[in-house]
Amino acid sequence: MGDIDTLLKRLTLEPAGGDVFIGHTPNDGRPRVYGGLAVAQSLVAAANTVDRARVAHSIHGFFLRPGDPKQPIRYEVDRIRDGGSFTTRRVVARQGAEAIFNAGVSFQVPEDGLSHERPMPDAPAPESLPSETDVFAEYLEQTENPVFDFLLRVENPVDFRDVDPIDLVDPKPFTGAHRAWCRAFGPMPDDPVLHQAVLAYCSDRGLLGACIRQHGFSWLSRELIIASLDHAIWFHRPARLDEWLLYVTESPSSQGGRGLNFGRFYDREGRLVASSAQESLMRRRRPRA
Repeated sequence: MGDIDTLLKRLTLEPAGGDVFIGHTPNDGRPRVYGGLAVAQSLVAAANTVDRARVAHSIHGFFLRPGDPKQPIRYEVDRIRDGGSFTTRRVVARQGAEAIFNAGVSFQVPEDGLSHERPMPDAPAPESLPSETDVFAEYLEQTENPVFDFLLRVENPVDFRDVDPIDLVDPKPFTGAHRAWCRAFGPMPDDPVLHQAVLAYCSDRGLLGACIRQHGFSWLSRELIIASLDHAIWFHRPARLDEWLLYVTESPSSQGGRGLNFGRFYDREGRLVASSAQESLMRRRRPRA
């Protein structure tokens, strides 16, 4: 069982003077900073410089270097523009002298407008599906692969329930949309910035997998070098992340060693609450001479 309080503590950034904030990551054995955490902390850093009457509607970022979990991250916010309806911020995440992530975040004064959305696909209730803990424990028992023992020990603030599971050890090509439910492990405060940040955290889970699934690979496949290159989220309407959301991911194209991935978050009432996009590296390893 995980605990959302661990993530909420990491989303409480330390002021470092001016529009600079310090964030920390779990040092639990991961080789690099989880990209979704960098996106979430960047969103919080930007929101710390904006009137709370304005709500983030999009974030667009680029992963520049792998982050070191043993070092704090310095988030530097540039107040690009404060307009009548929209506010724009630029965030650069640094470790030492090097930038590891940068993003543009746009905020808007809420307003009414024309509305339409792509309908939510059918999915079984999350309560009917096994947890990741159960799934990884079964993999560990069957394979004795130490990666599953590691996954059972790392910090895990979000409960994911896979509707369309892929065999991680022996994957087969999977085309079409992939569905998974997600929800924070435990209740969250009412602060909408935190709910958007936790959604940003969740949005990096499984999104890269959309393109590699098409070709019969999983993130465990040693034949591929995989990494996230960029990440974008559009927030359509408010959503609580301590309630179940269905995350639907798919990939329309891959070529040139890169894969394009799209995602959509729906609440249990079927409303589309956010969309995501990511281009990822999916390069075949060259055989050793």
